[in-house]
Amino acid sequence: MDVDGTITPGTVMLLSQPDGTALEIKVFDAHDGQGISLAHTAGIRTGVITGRESAAMRRRASELNIEFVYEKRPTKTAAFEEILKKTGVPESAVAYLGDDLPDLPVMRRVGLAVAVGDAALEVKLAAHFVTKAIGGKGAARELVELILKSKGIWDEMIEKARA
Repeated sequence: MDVDGTITPGTVMLLSQPDGTALEIKVFDAHDGQGISLAHTAGIRTGVITGRESAAMRRRASELNIEFVYEKRPTKTAAFEEILKKTGVPESAVAYLGDDLPDLPVMRRVGLAVAVGDAALEVKLAAHFVTKAIGGKGAARELVELILKSKGIWDEMIEKARA
């Protein structure tokens, strides 16, 4: 999945420091975190490919045990192909959550392309599914629920949910 606009609301918040530098602040949704944790419990591997670099994102990815973390990737295809090679998973078995134009090349190749509810029109048109939730407000959770329900294991996963 992408990061900014999918598992964050897409806002880039910079906090000015007295020394002239700025700290970046990212907001993550706990429901998305629970969804990603449930995906792992179900044996689903997760990853992020983002054009930006962020210590906050790395920390959140670590907290959620996201296996594949690719930063500073203005184009996402090479990272996507590297993940395919590492996992041996065919494109048709991959779901991808995106929100904006840089996500389109990967979305056009995966088995399940998903756009967040407030994605760019072109992304929504390329998607197999558009979430009701907007980016950073439960869209990743909605995608995980869709997958787990389609596998018939959602009720089982509810019993395994952890705080």
